[in-house]
Amino acid sequence: MFSGIVAAVGSITRVAALDNGYRLSIDASALGTVDIAIGDSVACSGVCLTVVGIAGGQLDFDVSGETLSCTAGLDAPGEVNLEKALRLSDRLGGHLVTGHVDGVGQVVGFRQIGESWELAVRAPRELARYIARKGSITIDGVSLTVNLVEADVFRVNLIPHTVAVTTLKRLAAGVRVNLEVDLIARYCERLLSPQK
Repeated sequence: MFSGIVAAVGSITRVAALDNGYRLSIDASALGTVDIAIGDSVACSGVCLTVVGIAGGQLDFDVSGETLSCTAGLDAPGEVNLEKALRLSDRLGGHLVTGHVDGVGQVVGFRQIGESWELAVRAPRELARYIARKGSITIDGVSLTVNLVEADVFRVNLIPHTVAVTTLKRLAAGVRVNLEVDLIARYCERLLSPQK
């Protein structure tokens, strides 16, 4: 479980093919790895991955074909948002985030308004019903508040701090992003749906 509060930006330095996926090497030195062990979970741009190797500040992860088929940004070198799994005593500064990406959205607009930025994302139609004004959404591992919803497009505002300490500053129209909808919304739908 995570909070969507990015602790550091790391960099995918190596992508090696496996039988059905990739092994990623990520420079996570800015995250700090002394308290990370093999088998621990780390959110990488919103995707919960298991540590399979540690060498100094570098962490290795195996990413399955299934994970690659429903996420974005893990198949080539580049920057990723990083967050260690929560401890029960940690503050929950964002919202409850599982690291199980629900789908991939596409940026349709990213513009500066005063000191902040407005980010507009088109969500897959099957996810749009879970996204509500003033509700929570996770974009590439960053916990954000939804400001406006228009059909399958939603908008969030980014404060300067969020832009400065995450990879979101590199977004532009057409870029694909990992989305995780609010956990509570999914469970509410399941509880309210008639059993078959």
